[in-house]
Amino acid sequence: MQRNATTLHPVLLVHGLFGFERIGPFELFHDVKQALKAAGVQVFVPHLSSIHDNEVRGEQLLSQIDSVLRGTGATKVNLIGHSQGALSARYAAALAPHKVASVASVSGPNHGSELADFLRKALIPGRLPEHVAQNVATLFADFLSLLSASPTLPRHALAALNALTTEGVGSFNDKYPQGLPEKWGGHGAEQVNGVRYYSWSGVVPTMSLKTFDPVQGICLALSEYFITEPAQNDGFVGRFSSHLGTVIRSDYPFDHLRSLGRNIGQPAGASDSISLYVEHVLRLQAANL
Repeated sequence: MQRNATTLHPVLLVHGLFGFERIGPFELFHDVKQALKAAGVQVFVPHLSSIHDNEVRGEQLLSQIDSVLRGTGATKVNLIGHSQGALSARYAAALAPHKVASVASVSGPNHGSELADFLRKALIPGRLPEHVAQNVATLFADFLSLLSASPTLPRHALAALNALTTEGVGSFNDKYPQGLPEKWGGHGAEQVNGVRYYSWSGVVPTMSLKTFDPVQGICLALSEYFITEPAQNDGFVGRFSSHLGTVIRSDYPFDHLRSLGRNIGQPAGASDSISLYVEHVLRLQAANL
């Protein structure tokens, strides 16, 4: 029997970089959204620029939060941000804490992404050995070939990349430190300015030829370029780099995109990341959020 996970405030699922309706073989947030709706949650998926910096996307999110509040009569929203969506959610909560009940970061680069650092250097001749720059660029291009984006909102690729580097997120964190851990790998404040902060993320697992998944294969290859968090990342974001607020867990066995839904070939009802979203809204319900 489906659990009743009705929350006091509506839930907004905030997409990250290259976020849109469909990624490769599955729709972004589709299974998560359906699972939350089935559990009785009032859920919305705001549409932000697929490629832009954190502040631009955060302003777009603030505008859509206002629309949800007007349309539902609610006084606050719960934000669940995937990847860069976590930074957009943090921005909104920092600027308008009276409109945000909670922020949950799912695989969010809250301390920057080592992959973004490598990609940024790969664009500068001589900053990386040629074969390394070529390998990183090729793998990322292969990943992009699995995606398609909506051109309806403004996009700025270089601004997005700069905003996700360790340096770029460091500057962002100087302005919006709410929920960040005081020490590397630790937990952050559970509540700041009335907003509850949570996070969870994964570590890309190895796979066999029998269960080959092209997305996971690329994430696994990209994970080799992490220096600070080797073997402790999801291919895009390091495990401890994802920590924010109350850390639910940061080593779930899934890659960056599979934190959005079940693995290819995995049957419905099997243990997968979708259940984590349902568990989280039950957590929000228990906290009267």
